[in-house]
Amino acid sequence: MAVWALGINHTTAPLDLRGRFAFALDQIEPTLQGLRQSLSRQPEAAIISTCNRTEIYCAGDTPELEPTLHWLAQSGGVSPSLLRSHAYTLENGLVARHAFRVASGLDSMVLGEPQILGQLKDAVRAADQAGALGTTLSQLFQRSFAVAKEVRTSTEIGAQSISMAAAAVRLAGQLFENLNDVKVLFVGAGEMIELTATHFAARQPKAMVIANRTLERGEKLATRFGGEVMRLADIPDRLHEFDAVVSCTASTLPIIGLGAVERALKRRKHRPMFMVDLAVPRDIEPEVKALDDIYLYTVDDLASVVQAAQANRQAAVAQAEVIIDAGVQSFMHWVDQRGTVPLIQQLNAQADEWRAAEIARARKLLAKGEDVDAVLEALSKGITQKMLHGAMAELHAGDAAARERASSAVQHFFLRKER
Repeated sequence: MAVWALGINHTTAPLDLRGRFAFALDQIEPTLQGLRQSLSRQPEAAIISTCNRTEIYCAGDTPELEPTLHWLAQSGGVSPSLLRSHAYTLENGLVARHAFRVASGLDSMVLGEPQILGQLKDAVRAADQAGALGTTLSQLFQRSFAVAKEVRTSTEIGAQSISMAAAAVRLAGQLFENLNDVKVLFVGAGEMIELTATHFAARQPKAMVIANRTLERGEKLATRFGGEVMRLADIPDRLHEFDAVVSCTASTLPIIGLGAVERALKRRKHRPMFMVDLAVPRDIEPEVKALDDIYLYTVDDLASVVQAAQANRQAAVAQAEVIIDAGVQSFMHWVDQRGTVPLIQQLNAQADEWRAAEIARARKLLAKGEDVDAVLEALSKGITQKMLHGAMAELHAGDAAARERASSAVQHFFLRKER
């Protein structure tokens, strides 16, 4: 069984390229079907897609890295050569190591961040519901979750980590003298917006408003923070009211355009606006960043703020890597053992066939009135002869070297003492 993976992340590909390969959770099932149908033997498959990474994991009889890369390039509308220059490809043990590091937060922009584990579990659940998971990938991911749990409970890898949400609040605090006077607009109502809103709420801003596609979900989040809810369609008319804007949705097209921001700045008489776009693809048109009085940050811009707090945690990383090493060895041992499963199944089938034949013969003898002890003797002798026939034939056939090998195998399997 071969295991392979292909991916791009925040260290290998720019934001706009990553945006081409972002898959919403509700797109995963049809996307997986398309991927598996494009490969020769429809292997097991799973797709992990977050703001920082898109990764494909597969397991099958033989690795198909090149066809997988071509499929992903086509789905993102880029050439295979362009994608190859930004992608990483992994096989077997390296796949396990990478998956374990991702689940543990060691491969994240925010070292030790916990959100990735939940995102990984969501992706695995989606692959399972799509019927794309099999024994091998299920084992890989279940072991990933177990390793991640051990890393987080046995090391300080997540201690005092600066999250993307916390980094956004820190930057806002540098721009505005007092966040108590700031009105904040949150676009979206997902996990990242909820986390960021929690951090802002702790600083007690003047007002918090949630703009979301579905008002019901937006109201739920707004109520929690004593805020207001509004429709996405109202953003252009109300954008000027807000000093800070944080956006993170699953939209495939920008929600806040250059024109809307220009009009908002005019109505604000060019008072500065702080904007954070945590979405991939972007929620805010990139041209907005060039405007005077606009301070726009993307997920990649926040990386330096986040990484500054991570330099002194290398001891925890080293401890985590030891745990991951043990997990990789255990998984690869399991994969190697899986290679003997077909042979074990054949041995069981052959033994059942011999047993059935001898039992049928014994029943016929009993039906004829033969002595029970004699029938049992014949039954045991028949099964024993069938089991030993192959070994005895090998001992009498072939050249001296072949007989020597057969002799060693026979002694190992038939003449060893009970342990």
